[in-house]
Amino acid sequence: MPTPLLPEPVRRLAAWCVVLLLVAGVTAVGVWLCVIFKTAVTPVLLALLGTALLGPLYRRLVRLKVHRSLAAALTCLAVVAVVGGAAYVVVSALVQTGDEIVASLKRAGQDLAEHFGAAGTSLQDLAGNAKQLLSKFGGTAASGVITGLSVVGEVIAMAILALLLMFFFLRDSDRASAALRSLAPHSTGDTVEAMARRAYRAVEGFMRGTTFIAAIDAVCITVGLLVLRVPGAFGLGALVFVGAYIPYLGAFISGAVAVLVAFADRGWVIGLWALGVVLAVQVLEGHVLQPLIQSRTVQMHPAVVMLAITAGASVAGILGMLLAVPLTAAAFGVVSELRGRHAPADTGRT
Repeated sequence: MPTPLLPEPVRRLAAWCVVLLLVAGVTAVGVWLCVIFKTAVTPVLLALLGTALLGPLYRRLVRLKVHRSLAAALTCLAVVAVVGGAAYVVVSALVQTGDEIVASLKRAGQDLAEHFGAAGTSLQDLAGNAKQLLSKFGGTAASGVITGLSVVGEVIAMAILALLLMFFFLRDSDRASAALRSLAPHSTGDTVEAMARRAYRAVEGFMRGTTFIAAIDAVCITVGLLVLRVPGAFGLGALVFVGAYIPYLGAFISGAVAVLVAFADRGWVIGLWALGVVLAVQVLEGHVLQPLIQSRTVQMHPAVVMLAITAGASVAGILGMLLAVPLTAAAFGVVSELRGRHAPADTGRT
């Protein structure tokens, strides 16, 4: 038997390098295809997130002997009512209090400029150019849409398509297992179905848990700001609710804005109290709400979450930041399922 040219450890390392390169290449091609076909991919992902969030409502209606099509239609109408109402409340609160918030940020910049020089001046410039910065950031997230009118048209078209897809996903959810088995090779049907179910449960738990945590954070911070008589409390609370869907980064930015507004309008004492409220809510979220509410979902390290958010932002701007974490949760669910299926065999060999 001829002697191998390379020792066993080197050959194993080379094999792992080939596997990693293959996985990275497939992932890169997948991301590239998603970016190219983002107009079609985005509604599908949004529909899946909506299905994961409102699946329990649909199943409850089906258990009440409501026809599947009617139950799916009622669930979609509930989505339109809830999302439309929430958007109206958030937009109206931000519009009514937006001038107060920007004015308070300008005053905060002036105060910091007097004490810290250039750092405060930068904050003042940031507050004064908030609308320009927001429009530029939104333009980056749109990635390829030139005019504001086309942005609105594209958003409306994607929302309608996502709503229609969610209707079909809900109505035909009982056929998903059969569809997956028909597409997968016969010997891997059970594994593919188990992986899909695990990924869906991870996304479902993440969406429901995040929504509940976002509501608690927004209510607590809004009540605290109202007690401290900080201007624009409802608008800042709405900002906290929306920002909570971007873990860590969104809560940090929205909380920092609330604290700066309190510092600028109510003075340093009230500002410190506002800081205490924000920190208390964040501690409550990190040490009580997150472990309690999302204990049955895929647990991800904060570093992994931050890397996922950064990658999502680089690919698709704000939309990528919103979708990155649930997609990562789904991937972790698939990995956990595969590990659970192969662990007994590995243990048996040893």
